[in-house]
Amino acid sequence: MPISEVGRVRTGRAIALATGLAAAATAYATAAQTGKPGAVQLERLDRGLVAVPAQGGGVLVSWRLLATDPARTAFDVFRNGRKVNPRPVSTSTNFVDRSGATGAVYSVRASGRARGRAEAAVPVWSQGYLTVPLQQPAGGTTPDGVAYTYTANDASVGDLDGDGRYEIVLKWDPTNSRDNAFPGYSGPVLIDAYTLSGQRLWRIDLGRNIRAGAHYTQFLVHDFDGDGRAEMAVRTSDGTVDGQGKVIGDPRADWRGKEGEIPQRDRTGAVTRSDGTMVAPRIGRILSGPEYLTVFDGRTGRALASAPYAPQRHPATSSPTPEQLTELWGDGYANRSDRFLGGVAYLDGQRPSIVMGRGYYGRSTIAAWDYRNGRLTPRWFFDSNQAPEGFGGQGNHQFSVADVDADGRHEIVYGSMVVDDDGQPLWTAKLHHGDAMHVSDLDPTRPGLERWGVHESPSRNGGVGAAMLDARTGAVLWSTQAPNDTGRGVAMDIDPRHPGAEAWGSNSDNLYDARGRVIGSQRPRQMNFAVWWDGDLLRELLDRNQVSKWNWTTGEVTPLLTAVGATTNNGTKSNPALAADILGDWREEVIFRAEDNKALRVYATPYLTEHRMVTLMHDPQYRAQVAGQQMAYNQPSWPGFFIGEGMKDQPRLNPSAR
Repeated sequence: MPISEVGRVRTGRAIALATGLAAAATAYATAAQTGKPGAVQLERLDRGLVAVPAQGGGVLVSWRLLATDPARTAFDVFRNGRKVNPRPVSTSTNFVDRSGATGAVYSVRASGRARGRAEAAVPVWSQGYLTVPLQQPAGGTTPDGVAYTYTANDASVGDLDGDGRYEIVLKWDPTNSRDNAFPGYSGPVLIDAYTLSGQRLWRIDLGRNIRAGAHYTQFLVHDFDGDGRAEMAVRTSDGTVDGQGKVIGDPRADWRGKEGEIPQRDRTGAVTRSDGTMVAPRIGRILSGPEYLTVFDGRTGRALASAPYAPQRHPATSSPTPEQLTELWGDGYANRSDRFLGGVAYLDGQRPSIVMGRGYYGRSTIAAWDYRNGRLTPRWFFDSNQAPEGFGGQGNHQFSVADVDADGRHEIVYGSMVVDDDGQPLWTAKLHHGDAMHVSDLDPTRPGLERWGVHESPSRNGGVGAAMLDARTGAVLWSTQAPNDTGRGVAMDIDPRHPGAEAWGSNSDNLYDARGRVIGSQRPRQMNFAVWWDGDLLRELLDRNQVSKWNWTTGEVTPLLTAVGATTNNGTKSNPALAADILGDWREEVIFRAEDNKALRVYATPYLTEHRMVTLMHDPQYRAQVAGQQMAYNQPSWPGFFIGEGMKDQPRLNPSAR
């Protein structure tokens, strides 16, 4: 499908620090506000003011710096209406009020020539976190008599009502959710929207014909049409009920498998009969029936637009036989064909598009959609079966978006291959499937972006267990060997003595620098998630309900936060509901669910920082990766520039039409 050339821009890859930021941000904001071709769509956010008990005493007050702020903007901080900073805050966007107490309320406003009205006053989060009450759904019973309840699962954020503040969109996971490989009924997936005060805005029931599990439901929250309010896009089917009670499709349809067996060629999820043939039980599996892509209104949950879902199970029929599925995907019981991915990308460099993926073990398909003026329109479709050799079987349990070729438009980093912004194959490294991946400027000593990932098929890729790739070309910069599946791996700057991000994986005890040199025979045992938390530019380890700091001199970790009474999601993945820069300065907040599933907790850092950056949510790559963070195997979000020890001379955000 042809791609419009209008609005292609060169956005650059970074946000400047301190006063170096201001000129870049002003140019960026001016273009964004004009609405002319070349402007990158930004969310219109407020200051995101937050106040928490400070490490060492007093109250830490923290707020956003926006890409729309004039150069050299400084701020004043008020406690109970009285200014508490002796001089304007100009080199950071946080302030510790050493005389502050938890009963106070705080506000902030720009000072000097940029002086404006103060933001609404906020109370101190006395426990260091905000409690967001939830309305836990009632459980139920499947047709075969199995009872289930609900746990709060992955979350996303968006400004659903256009007031400049984020709301939380939360997926409820039934306790009988299923991996694709296994048969059985599951309860329906429910999606709620809440304000930060705990007001539920709506609930969407995806219905009996959407199976529950990590690989089935990727829900995307973003302002897709540019009206200043976020929408939610997700795969639906017959019986989905929107936030206003309206049913999509046939409310009586039940496409779940009831009984019988499916002949099978592979052993994944299959059983072997006495005659040597393999079968997969059919019960609970959804192999046929209509599928839709639906966009819902962020304020009300009302279905705004639906279209037949793409990528499809089968191009000719919504009810393919197991034999047809096997021919297309490699199995007939939807283990491969129902592994979905979803994300957001600025494919024209200007406005966000919906990107949906299906399949990654073998055949891999990706569809890009635009939601504009109340309509869903397909932008392009990629199919590895129609691509050159080597583009099949390269996908991960998630994809990243990044401007890998520096043309101002996002590409889709689909594991070990990249699809260009126009849907054309760009490169494949032929390293095959992997479980975890990080894409950013991980090595600032070389030009461009890098992609770090781990791989589970060393027998097919020359023994590679983990690899750092040039994100522009797919060239392997360095790799580590493994005899079998490398199931975990991360990259982040945790040691200031070495430029760029350090990297490690479960296939080795070594810690590597960004160039692949061994810098230690001990590496952190944590390798699930990452968060910018304390006051320096290094990133911290986030694993289970704990944030920890790597001690590069002793080879040990020091806990900075243990969220007692809160817990994580998705089994051994142990990830939070969300970790992102949703409030305060550029550092990230962490959202955990309470152990009883009655609330979410939003934790904010108590540490003062001297560093000043525009909110990461105004970096298009970071914002897009946050929107896709809840995808299957959740991964931390990265901006399109390097954050870490020694970061300097950041490229200016200076959009220009092409």
